[in-house]
Amino acid sequence: VVIDHDMTGLNIDGVKVVANMQNAADYVCKEWIDEVLITTSGSMPYPRELIDQFTETGVTVHLNLAKIQNVPGKKQFVEKVGEYTVLTTSINYASPRDLMLKRLMDIIGGLAGCIITGILFIFVAPAIYIASPGPIFFAQERVGKNGKRFKMYKFRSMYMDAEERKKELMKQNEMKGLMFKMENDPRVIGNKILPDGTHKTGIGDFIRKTSIDEFPQFFNVLKGDMSIIGTRPPLISETNLYELHHRARLAIKPGITGMWQVSGRSDITDFEEVVRLDKEYIENWNIAMDIKILFKTVLVVLKKDGSM
Repeated sequence: VVIDHDMTGLNIDGVKVVANMQNAADYVCKEWIDEVLITTSGSMPYPRELIDQFTETGVTVHLNLAKIQNVPGKKQFVEKVGEYTVLTTSINYASPRDLMLKRLMDIIGGLAGCIITGILFIFVAPAIYIASPGPIFFAQERVGKNGKRFKMYKFRSMYMDAEERKKELMKQNEMKGLMFKMENDPRVIGNKILPDGTHKTGIGDFIRKTSIDEFPQFFNVLKGDMSIIGTRPPLISETNLYELHHRARLAIKPGITGMWQVSGRSDITDFEEVVRLDKEYIENWNIAMDIKILFKTVLVVLKKDGSM
């Protein structure tokens, strides 16, 4: 990317110029770039606006030390990138030790979760199949860390034609923004409206309210696609509509549970609030925070079970 002139499409020493100052951030989002190195000449002003755009998306920025300015609210440290000594700016930074501990916690939790999933399968599988013949597990392509796509697994809680029917129900979406949420969703197995107007629920509603449908995701955790604690992995159709600041949600591995799930997710109807909570988690992450969220998740699930 050349930021002092528009040279998009040209080649410099065999390297194609793909963007300019105005569309560099959009290019980074579209191509799911993980890290950016900025090196400028002495005559170039400090590219503050461009750096702000990059860090807003969750991208890690390395800036040649010839152009240092403090960036409030972001983590900064000095390191070597090739021949350059750079100041690295990122919304999240974890030491190798912290990352190792988080992965160890995921492996232990993933193994335990897979064992529990196997036990639950014995009871849940027949109930799902009797109510709605078809696969017991539901696999859906989701977007993970830095745009990596993967298949996320759940116990199937919806009828086989749920994805097709979603288009018809978009007008009843209760979530403001880029997520879909609907009370008494008719796509859920067993949900129906009786002649007297009351709502009947079934096995689909039960496994969703008790979060049993989420247990197969421990296999995703064991594989390394997900973490126990993180941000919820969005649909591809949702990320196609993301603005720059929404992309920050994908700066870390997605999780089975996270900050906004334990902050009253049934009361949150604005996607921007979800993004705010996710960014708060990413910017302040540490192992102690993960443990705290894990305990809160257990309490939330137990509370939901007790209110049924």
